Amino acid sequence: MNLLNETHDPARRSRVASANDGATDFPIQNLPFGVFQRLGGVPQGGVAIGDQIVDLRVAIALGLFEGEALVAAGAAAGSDLLPLLTLGTGAASRLRARLSAILAADSDICPEALLVPQGDVAMLLPTRVRHFTDMCASTYHIGRFAGCDERGEPICPPVFRTVPVGYDGRAGSVVVSGTPVNRPNGTWREKLDSGDLRFGPEPFQDYELEMGIWFGGAGNTPGEPMSMAAASTAVFGLCLLNDWSSRGIQLWENMLGPFLGKSLATTVSPWIVTAEALAPFRTNAMPRPHGDPAVPWHLDLDDDQSSGGFDITLETWLDSRAMRAAGFPDARICQTNFRHMYWTAAQMLAHHASNGCGLAPGDLVGSGTCSGPELEAAACLFERLATGPLALPGGEQRTWLEDGDRITLRGRATREGFVSIGFGSAAGDLHAAPSWPGATTGQAENSLYQPAD
Repeated sequence: MNLLNETHDPARRSRVASANDGATDFPIQNLPFGVFQRLGGVPQGGVAIGDQIVDLRVAIALGLFEGEALVAAGAAAGSDLLPLLTLGTGAASRLRARLSAILAADSDICPEALLVPQGDVAMLLPTRVRHFTDMCASTYHIGRFAGCDERGEPICPPVFRTVPVGYDGRAGSVVVSGTPVNRPNGTWREKLDSGDLRFGPEPFQDYELEMGIWFGGAGNTPGEPMSMAAASTAVFGLCLLNDWSSRGIQLWENMLGPFLGKSLATTVSPWIVTAEALAPFRTNAMPRPHGDPAVPWHLDLDDDQSSGGFDITLETWLDSRAMRAAGFPDARICQTNFRHMYWTAAQMLAHHASNGCGLAPGDLVGSGTCSGPELEAAACLFERLATGPLALPGGEQRTWLEDGDRITLRGRATREGFVSIGFGSAAGDLHAAPSWPGATTGQAENSLYQPAD
């Protein structure tokens, strides 16, 4: 597990004024890694500090790094963070320590030459995603409609409480925050779970609030498992993740698991907040209710049980086209916490590799929907609408997402005695479905092939 060090010192302040305002996601105690691009420039690696970005190429050219920190800075300065992810958490720690010293208020290095305003650049994916897996790790998400057992615990499939479960998603559908998402065309039933089949724009479009786990380090050789100790150090960092979900398509096609209902897009926040930066916000693994199976021996590690969780407040905000036109602010539709997950990040990785599946730098694992026990902590509309439509400012209501809606995910780690840090945002606008090539209304009598209005 990551231990506390001088980079977590709550008294440390930065020469970058915006890093000290108490509201920024990126104080000097955070220093997350990302890839940015100036207008007309090339993609390059940087580090967020307040409302600025440290240009690592400039910092290297000025001779501000040496030794292992220089090696790590070179790995992080390119157009893809894969070299840094490959070096792993130790290299990132040494680079963070040096950056923290450079940016500190008592530093004799003037940072202005290193800084690029975040508002002047486009943020890109931190690395090309090699493989994407989406897990399912919230009892409250799974049990929202199944009710509770005699213990008062959410009813889940038997496998859920025995091992982490997930599915292999589509890496090519992972997009960075700000990328528009088109409503997909697909096959669905008129009333979600009943009625005639239709092919056309998905009418039951949803989101899911998750965390993304970025894999770092050497990985495991295909065919060989990974220990829990190795998996713990392989959690390089976290990001926000929106697993856009087309419920009509998903429910109809689910014979072999998620397919087109889940592959339209996965939106992630652009900054990787390192596991080291999150060390002050570690918490115990979710306590197992009396009567649950014991933690499987291959996923049982004392350190992980005591500090394998993360105390991170997560929120979803919705902004409609009409709200923007009327000047209304975003409406918060969910507030939950990452600590509600039944399985830890390390357990997800270790079990993923338990059959010999090779995990490697550039792999991204979604945590699964981060729902908590209260209805307000339901982290998708499929759960949240159990009591009826959502009321929005201006008199609008939502059952499912409509064209023009913008979903924004935010996250904040807070603990007394430490400086709060955040993740930026993972935002995406839902656009209308593209027209089907050559389609005409009433092409066929069979409703499955007749385009939906």
